[in-house]
Amino acid sequence: MAGVLRAERVWVETFAGLRVTQFARLLRVVRERGGDGTLRGRPWSLPLAERVLMVAVYYRTNLTMRRLGPLFGVFSSTVCRAVRRLGPLLTIEPVSPPAEAADRLWIVDGTLIPLRDRSVAASSRTCRFSANVQVIVDADPRLVVAAARPMPGTTADAHAGRTSGLSRHCQGVTVLGDGACLTCEMAVPHRKRPGRPLLMAEEDDNAEHRRVRARVEHVIGRLKNHKILRGCRQRGEGLHHTVQAVAPMHNLVLAS
Repeated sequence: MAGVLRAERVWVETFAGLRVTQFARLLRVVRERGGDGTLRGRPWSLPLAERVLMVAVYYRTNLTMRRLGPLFGVFSSTVCRAVRRLGPLLTIEPVSPPAEAADRLWIVDGTLIPLRDRSVAASSRTCRFSANVQVIVDADPRLVVAAARPMPGTTADAHAGRTSGLSRHCQGVTVLGDGACLTCEMAVPHRKRPGRPLLMAEEDDNAEHRRVRARVEHVIGRLKNHKILRGCRQRGEGLHHTVQAVAPMHNLVLAS
């Protein structure tokens, strides 16, 4: 089988959505984490750079492995092995609060990701079967700080935020949440009470809260430029590894 895609500038930028320098940084991370090691069994038919590109293209386009394999001149089984091997090595490292944490602002929100694995997903209002993934974003550079393990799509954001373990990353940092996060120790908008309209100052606070919190919605929208987050076919830990791998690729684009 003769492949078409190679780890060259035109293919990296076109299919992975990364500049060559960004892809080189991604490749260096995978190599430092042992991605170039040889597993037991058949040796790899592709060099590490092309395997990393293949995984990035898989996340970006959500092509089936049967269709992606011929583009690289390999069988679908090789694509599956590469995704399972390299996907966990791309995972984002949670960011600890910086020394000036009191001056930083983080935003948390959840998103529903359609998922076929019913052992992880659940039927929700907007998607037939989906998983709820909580994401923390730094408001200023709009980088993804951390992403929680997926929970069933019927899980409320407040409950998902309490049980996901993301709160341990937010010690000493002001975190914005939506109105459903009243019991999560976050900064939330003012709520209207029966017979008590909001004051003008409270209305202004809510407007500013919505303006700033919209940044997390924009980040989630950019994450879903990777089409695998619009309909994930992975099973078990696959969605978790996918979200954790897509986040650093998003951060590379913004930080470079």
